[in-house]
Amino acid sequence: MLNFNKYPAATPTVSRPLLIAHGLFGSARNWGTTARRLAVTRDVVVVDMRNHGESPWFPTHSYADLADDLAQVIDHLGGPMDVLGHSMGGKAAMCFALARPELVRRLIVGDIAPVPYDHDNLGHIDAMQRLDLSGLTSRADADARLAHDVPDAALRAFFLQSLDLKAEGGARWRLNLPVLHDAMPQIIGWPRPAGVFAQPTLFLTGALSHYVQPEHRPAILTQFPAARFAKLPDAGHWLHADQPRAFEAAVGVFLDMPDRH
Repeated sequence: MLNFNKYPAATPTVSRPLLIAHGLFGSARNWGTTARRLAVTRDVVVVDMRNHGESPWFPTHSYADLADDLAQVIDHLGGPMDVLGHSMGGKAAMCFALARPELVRRLIVGDIAPVPYDHDNLGHIDAMQRLDLSGLTSRADADARLAHDVPDAALRAFFLQSLDLKAEGGARWRLNLPVLHDAMPQIIGWPRPAGVFAQPTLFLTGALSHYVQPEHRPAILTQFPAARFAKLPDAGHWLHADQPRAFEAAVGVFLDMPDRH
């Protein structure tokens, strides 16, 4: 089963717990601050997706796999739950909600649509695989070595959060880079799963991002007919990092809306 971190509600209520699924190259740790701030009246659970963080490494990384992983966690915790997924985690969350709608009360999809994309991250994986890990003892040294292949300092900092400098035998990535490399066509694709998720769904996007376009709405509404759409100003694809307070407020408002009868 996936590794997960649990953040108990500061003031417990009858609110359903919230499960968060991170995006490609992320981890549960990346979402710690957001999870703590969302854990006001509900428990929040953040998973490490397979082949990431402290979760097991598997030879496959399809969205059917990722959806089954989420189902195992929610079954283990006694679901149903609210589910929030960002990017790759958003596609996994959508596949999960379509396959197991009885385990999801409300769904939040962060800056991704149920469509295939034509970009990939193979260059970033290649850069991480080329990083010389020998003798690394500090993140600053790792950053200096990675700078040649990844000039964006913010992107390097994000990737290096998944570098374990204290691993037995020397530094190692907490990412199963070979499997993620081979699975990239599936990660940027969309498996076109069957089903309809009729519960309230929020497609929350960054106003500066191009991942969710107006032409994607027919595909969204076909399988998520109760979808709502919202944009965060001055936020890009990593909207929860670009505008954290606005992101948390939007999530809280959506989850706390009264159910329609």
